[in-house]
Amino acid sequence: MTSRRGFIKAGGLALFGISLGGIPGFLADAVAGTVAPGLFKKKKIMVCIFQRGAMDGLMAVTPFTDQYLKAVRPNLFMSAAQGGKEKSLIDLDGRFGLHPSMSAFEPMFREKRMAIVHGIGSPNNTRSHFDAQDFMESGTPFNKGTASGWLNRAVGLLGHEAATPLQAVSLTSSLPRSFYGDNPAVAISNLADFNIQLRGNQAGANMASKSFEDLYDQTSSGLLKNTGKESFDAIKLLQKTNVRDYKPEYNAVYPATALGNSLKQIAQLIKMDVGMEVAFAESGGWDTHFNQGTDTGIFARNVNDLSNSIMAFWTDMGKYQDEVTVMTMTEFGRTVAQNGTGGTDHGRGSCNFILGNSVNGGLVHGLMNPLAKENLEDGRDLAVTTDFRAVFSEVADKHLGIHNDKVLFPDWSGKQIGVMRGV
Repeated sequence: MTSRRGFIKAGGLALFGISLGGIPGFLADAVAGTVAPGLFKKKKIMVCIFQRGAMDGLMAVTPFTDQYLKAVRPNLFMSAAQGGKEKSLIDLDGRFGLHPSMSAFEPMFREKRMAIVHGIGSPNNTRSHFDAQDFMESGTPFNKGTASGWLNRAVGLLGHEAATPLQAVSLTSSLPRSFYGDNPAVAISNLADFNIQLRGNQAGANMASKSFEDLYDQTSSGLLKNTGKESFDAIKLLQKTNVRDYKPEYNAVYPATALGNSLKQIAQLIKMDVGMEVAFAESGGWDTHFNQGTDTGIFARNVNDLSNSIMAFWTDMGKYQDEVTVMTMTEFGRTVAQNGTGGTDHGRGSCNFILGNSVNGGLVHGLMNPLAKENLEDGRDLAVTTDFRAVFSEVADKHLGIHNDKVLFPDWSGKQIGVMRGV
């Protein structure tokens, strides 16, 4: 049994069953005429990276002039002053310092192609990883019953009468909550091993062992004809392209990590022009309750991987950079004070990063008051002063051309904060 599987998402359910006389659902859509020519056109692409586990935004981007923070983090606080035993923060603007292990981000910030939003989070004050991730990915932080994810709704709002089956791709082993919904999306953990997995009856069991080439040969003669050929050709392309021999451009070097590998494969898909417009990847290990470290340790390794992976991807994009915007997200932040085991516990506000040529960069956006106890949420956490939907909607609106926030985030009526320039 293969350990790396691709799942097609349609109609809100993964295709573990068979429809239309034993033909997978996405082929049924093709037969119904929902897929049209024009597959291989260059499109705007939004890449979202979920940092699962809750990143300590106060360590990633530290308000290093804040004496309250210094007092409650005696073993975790880092300075921007030069010459100490440990590496110094990278002074961004006289108030905020970038963690030294994220130095790869500094040129993009200086070039005003990277924006940071601090104090971002959910208006729902849950500190449960599961609930906070679910709320952020559904985009409805006070409604557990929302069936769709915000990225799936974004795909539906792109206004295309016919989409490709690779319009929305997650480089994960299973479909993320963000992609649940009625619009097609696919999860692929490894392009080199991508094949369809079907279960549910004997017909499905027989087809599950076959490659897309075999499925195409079985169906194209009578069923697909012309209506779905372009769509199925995109799937075939993944099988025919030698993805194992992919060579990044512009001397880009991806870290040999899960995130680095995911972003490298997203770069491959973009260059293959398969019609992808929304991509998703994730990074784990951000739940730093113990031995968080400062310039070394688990947090430093995580932010180093995040920044180097994103910058390798951005370098590799080269001539595609005008078409691509990258945005990070995490379910919540960490406590302002360190705990008794050299780490931080579940908090509220964090920060995120947006990279692109249309970003209002070189700024730390958002409101952060001095971290005195009276200004903290529940007396312990960085207050959420920017609803995540204000940022997510602005990036989707300005980069992808989506202008229907009532559908994208149905329970939100706030204002965007200016993280993107007018496009």
